[in-house]
Amino acid sequence: MERWARELEVLLPALRPERYTVIRPPAALAHRAGHIWEQLVLPLRARRARLLLSPANLAPLAHPGNVVVIHDAAPFREPRWYGRAYGAWHRALIPRLARRARLVIVPSEFVRSELFELFGIPADRVRAIPPGVDSRFAAPGDPAPVLSRLDLDGRPYVLALGTEGERKNLRLLDAIAPRLAASGLDVAVAGSKRPYIATSGTGIARRIGYVDDADLPALYAGAAAFAMPSLYEGFGLPCIEAMAAGTPVVAADRGALPEACGGAALLADPDDEDAFVDALLEAAGTERHRLIDAGHARAAELSWSRTAEAIDAALDPLLDQAAVSEVAGEPATEDRPTGRRR
Repeated sequence: MERWARELEVLLPALRPERYTVIRPPAALAHRAGHIWEQLVLPLRARRARLLLSPANLAPLAHPGNVVVIHDAAPFREPRWYGRAYGAWHRALIPRLARRARLVIVPSEFVRSELFELFGIPADRVRAIPPGVDSRFAAPGDPAPVLSRLDLDGRPYVLALGTEGERKNLRLLDAIAPRLAASGLDVAVAGSKRPYIATSGTGIARRIGYVDDADLPALYAGAAAFAMPSLYEGFGLPCIEAMAAGTPVVAADRGALPEACGGAALLADPDDEDAFVDALLEAAGTERHRLIDAGHARAAELSWSRTAEAIDAALDPLLDQAAVSEVAGEPATEDRPTGRRR
């Protein structure tokens, strides 16, 4: 979600400066304070905007022109994956926002079908627009300095990226790490914990913690393979970033991951340790070159500029409708959708 916000707040105003204004919350706000700002302050600041584009699942209920990006339906599928307060807040707001929004944008057809099943949203009010991958992932440079700094320059490694939590299923990598080590592959997990995500502890796969965004391309590029054993994803952007960096990908055959990978990854059952070990060994060995080529081709299909252009085009008919309403005598507002960053 953070990457969506960072990319769209730059690309949409650059695409049409006359159309978009960015509203940012105070930098110090997070979690509960941020939700209060979103519901009480943001609708006031955006009151003159015809549309309010919110890129991170939630939006203010009070704004009449919400366009909201809903990334997945995970809090409804498995409440135990989240802290009680976080899960309850999302389960209370998301259905109301989804049903009232002028438009709901989702990252995959998988999520589109989820929202229809869960909330009965009309198909013409949900648009599947995939995310993109930044061009810097395709030009990671020499990974050696980053790998040396992170102490990953000893042996080939399988990389995983994600927050600690049951949904990411990192315990699978803990379980299979000894078998991979016996075949010459270490396992490195990058990511941090978040207070609103329930965790089940950490295991024996090496945790390297939060990795600065600038180091990610090299971290991907230096890996023998990238693993995403998640039990549920609304898209799976790290898989595409790894592909762009020239790293073969093994992903779970769950959620939107098969759709996101587009045939350019090996898919395995995340509940089957043997299947995941075999797939990772193939990706780092006999299937490596084929997967690298397929991954480059898949990543080339997705860019943030295309995402921004698709979102901009999806807003056109909504703005046209608003203009017609004003001509018919309804109160006028600014002809500028507001992009809200979280």
